[in-house]
Amino acid sequence: MSEANRIDRRFEKLRSEGRKALVTYIVAGDGGLDNTVGLMHQLVASGSDLIELGVPFSDPMAEGPVIQKGHERALEQKASLRKCLALVKEFREKDAETPVILMGYANPIVRMGAEAFADALQEAGGDGALTVDLPAEEAGPLNDLLKARNLCNIFLLTPTTSDARIAEITRLASGFVYYVSLKGVTGAGHLDLDSVRENLARIRRHTDLPLCVGFGIKDGASAKAVSADGDGAVVGSVLVSAVGESADAAAAKDRIGGLVAEMRASLDN
Repeated sequence: MSEANRIDRRFEKLRSEGRKALVTYIVAGDGGLDNTVGLMHQLVASGSDLIELGVPFSDPMAEGPVIQKGHERALEQKASLRKCLALVKEFREKDAETPVILMGYANPIVRMGAEAFADALQEAGGDGALTVDLPAEEAGPLNDLLKARNLCNIFLLTPTTSDARIAEITRLASGFVYYVSLKGVTGAGHLDLDSVRENLARIRRHTDLPLCVGFGIKDGASAKAVSADGDGAVVGSVLVSAVGESADAAAAKDRIGGLVAEMRASLDN
């Protein structure tokens, strides 16, 4: 029997400790390719449990203006899927435990080839993929390739996802399910906690996978609120904004470190 994926191990540990997961997102190459791994280590040092590393893409349609700018800045640094994989491998040289998920869009994977991508993700030390624009109906081949390598395939569910699609998507999903807390793009709108609670309960009827809530999480209070009925919070826009507004890598590490530490403390108290 193969060893459990790092994502599964991390959620098992969090559950045993009675703690919620803090999942953090930055864009690979944003702030400079040479600085991304340092930012990843800072996220962990400040309390991040899992890292979603954004793969820069020219048309990130699910993202709001803040993360779109992060993708643009990263593309100006010549970031690519292959370079993202190299960053994961470099991160693994000093961190063998923190799960890393590549979050991006289907086009770069298609260009590389799904099997080559799955091989490269495994070889780099990644733990899963979240392909924003890959519909469940077309996810089977990539799902099989990832599963064969003990890698997780993370899926998004939204407030408008029907029960029939929740059943289909959760059948394919592994690692955890990412619930989008609002209608719109990343960083948009305000949280409707009643809606989050109702939809998490609806998803629970279909899966035992951990449920993490993202979109619209700006601070410790909002992270704690959305994770009350789930297993964790996913934070992206506020961190990408901090990287973009920082004068240099040291300032970016300080900014994101402070933000993540505040969210960690709020989740734990």
